[in-house]
Amino acid sequence: MYHILIVDDEEKIRQLVKKYAAFEGHQIREAENGMDALEQCVRHQFDIVVMDVMMPELDGFSAVKELRKTSDVPVIMLSARGEEYDRIHGFEAGVDDYVVKPFSPKELMMRIDAVMKRVRSAQGSAESAAHDVYETGGLKVDFTARLVQVDGGKAALSPKEYDLLAYLVRNRGIALGREQILTGVWGYDFFGDDRTLDTHIKMLRKSLGAYSDRIVTLRGTGYRFDE
Repeated sequence: MYHILIVDDEEKIRQLVKKYAAFEGHQIREAENGMDALEQCVRHQFDIVVMDVMMPELDGFSAVKELRKTSDVPVIMLSARGEEYDRIHGFEAGVDDYVVKPFSPKELMMRIDAVMKRVRSAQGSAESAAHDVYETGGLKVDFTARLVQVDGGKAALSPKEYDLLAYLVRNRGIALGREQILTGVWGYDFFGDDRTLDTHIKMLRKSLGAYSDRIVTLRGTGYRFDE
């Protein structure tokens, strides 16, 4: 059972999600806008947040940016827009997954399960792992601490950017197919498309700065991390 916060200014959307989530045994709280969501996240501990983009008072993107200052709770963004710019904006803000309206409540529940499985698997691995660090030049990846440094400074990577970099580094020197990366980073139950990978690669390269060329594009295949 998950404790889920549903944030949407449309009551019918909140009730639809609440109905399906409650049917699966999850505990639900509702918020009508971003400000209300932030206040509830201070008062309550949530396993995951489902957040709409377009809302009064404080939109979803801004709310997630504020939330990320104090919490790493997983967030699934709901939006009526599916353009790459909006997807990039959401991922840069720290969103874990992106669902375009109109959506199937059943699919949303499956996405919630997929995100929670990945989060809990990553937490379990971090707790059991010995201190593990990879360094090349001025790039340092601390797998135990989930910390990346570029020339001595901390790189501001989103959780999924880190997962992607860690997967590429762990398999450095190997040509990785797109489906292989999606499966390795997002899981077998991933529901997105190739644009999700391309978007995260673009963001990751930006975060790596001078070391962005370590991620090599293999036309017609995928990507490879070179030392």
